[in-house]
Amino acid sequence: MKTDIQRGLVLRNEKCHEHYTTEFLYNLYSSEGKGIFDCRINVLGHLQQGGAPTPFDRNYGTKLGVKAVLWMSEKLEEVYCKGRVFANSDDSACVIGLRKKVVAFSPVTELKKVTDFEHRLPQEQWWLNLRLMLKMLANYQISLTEYISGKMEHVTRRTLSIEKGF
Repeated sequence: MKTDIQRGLVLRNEKCHEHYTTEFLYNLYSSEGKGIFDCRINVLGHLQQGGAPTPFDRNYGTKLGVKAVLWMSEKLEEVYCKGRVFANSDDSACVIGLRKKVVAFSPVTELKKVTDFEHRLPQEQWWLNLRLMLKMLANYQISLTEYISGKMEHVTRRTLSIEKGF
């Protein structure tokens, strides 16, 4: 770290070692890097909510990880100038994911515009127009003339009702 390297990234699996926890690595780097570099912890919560991953999940995660590292390498080469990295464009902070069946990198600034932060959902969801068909397939007693497609409705226990079709 005393050389030209300005940033570092440590990735670890929660089951990699019983003693080398995230907190241990953070404390180690923090104490050793005093005056040279600083550290912080970022635990990606959504990745940890799914339980045991399937072989498909592991394979897909590996592919996305490779694409992310290649993308970061390309970006670093683009913005590296005279020993410094200038990451001040919108696409310097992106999220990898599927967009219309294609793996794409979406700038965080664009995602901020289309995100409902209160409910942690996109503001527009493509599947909402399929609700009528889904209700028909589930044998709900609905009238096609009364059905109005429209905005997303946030359902709570108090609003659940078979009469309303929810």
